[in-house]
Amino acid sequence: MSQKRLCCAVMRINLDCNACCRKVRRILINMKEVETHVIEKKERKIIVCGQFRPSDVAVKLQKKMKRRVEILEIEDLTGGHGGEGEEGHDHEPMYQSQHEYPLQPDHMTTPLLC
Repeated sequence: MSQKRLCCAVMRINLDCNACCRKVRRILINMKEVETHVIEKKERKIIVCGQFRPSDVAVKLQKKMKRRVEILEIEDLTGGHGGEGEEGHDHEPMYQSQHEYPLQPDHMTTPLLC
């Protein structure tokens, strides 16, 4: 069973109107484990930060709103300090191109000489 940890989760939920946004905000404010939240109505996204399990927040929103909730991204903010059984995560190295392309003058920044 995974423990609650400090994390930030991005979720997608269909927000049709301002009333839907108010209802989501009220649900998130009443959740004790959620510290901060951002609701982006146009992108239909909710960003939630705090000490919780992201699946618990998604299930609670789904039950209260009667809408599908997708977890898009989860970022662990604990940093691996003090956690039991946590192993060091190897991060993927940055992308490096195998080909070198010749430098060409950029027409947008090259000054025009008239």
